[in-house]
Amino acid sequence: MLKEMLENVRGKTPLIHNITNYVTVNDCANILLACGGSPIMSDDIEEVGEITSICGGLNINIGTLNQHTIPAMFAAGEKANELGHPVVLDPVGAGASALRTNTALELLERIQFTVLRGNISEIKTLASGSGSTKGVDADITDQITEENLDQAVSFAKSFAKKTGAVVAITGAIDIVTDGNNAYCIRNGHAEMSKITGTGCQLSAMIAAYITATPENALTATAAAVCAMGLCGEIAKKRMTSEDGNSSYRNYIIDAVCNLTSDELERGAKYELQ
Repeated sequence: MLKEMLENVRGKTPLIHNITNYVTVNDCANILLACGGSPIMSDDIEEVGEITSICGGLNINIGTLNQHTIPAMFAAGEKANELGHPVVLDPVGAGASALRTNTALELLERIQFTVLRGNISEIKTLASGSGSTKGVDADITDQITEENLDQAVSFAKSFAKKTGAVVAITGAIDIVTDGNNAYCIRNGHAEMSKITGTGCQLSAMIAAYITATPENALTATAAAVCAMGLCGEIAKKRMTSEDGNSSYRNYIIDAVCNLTSDELERGAKYELQ
């Protein structure tokens, strides 16, 4: 099943509109090209509606919010809803400041998202209306472990039912749920946390996957999460003693580019709950 999700992306080359942060915008564009999609970046209020109209899906990332981009996010999101396009929200750093938290909550109120992708602290902030993060990273007290996994799955399912969106919580163990079924995914490598933007890249990839298979957003999202984690593992094996996090970032993109559907099916580590 997962292999079909990757094959659909490669076969359809979905065009994805990204309103994302300037820290990782280039990496998001490259990861979309690597996975088989096509990126376009636009955040000016004068054109986001038009750009969204010509794309298949929309990825909204609040990592570097400002008064210029916030209205554009709402305009693009509302246009995508009007057209029935899939929309991803990456609430980067929600809980770290009032601006981030309030903007994320208002986006959630006004726009119907297909997927909400964040770390556990960010998703908890969306669910409760307030929270705490370590910058843009999950608070250590929130981290998902084997011991609290069942509780985290229950929380994620409840929030997915409330929002009508697929909820993807990423960390050492990833949870992807539509409120009824949940994928618990164990792909990835701890070194991925030393690269700025792997989460942002994943959100862009998810947008491509769900746009290519809009009728099955749950499995498409899980496939993207498995693919990104698996590529983190593949890239780590390529590292030499002279390589650092910059090389690792490039190796991950290379791995995404070269990943086959059969490799994804074989290498995906997940269980359904």
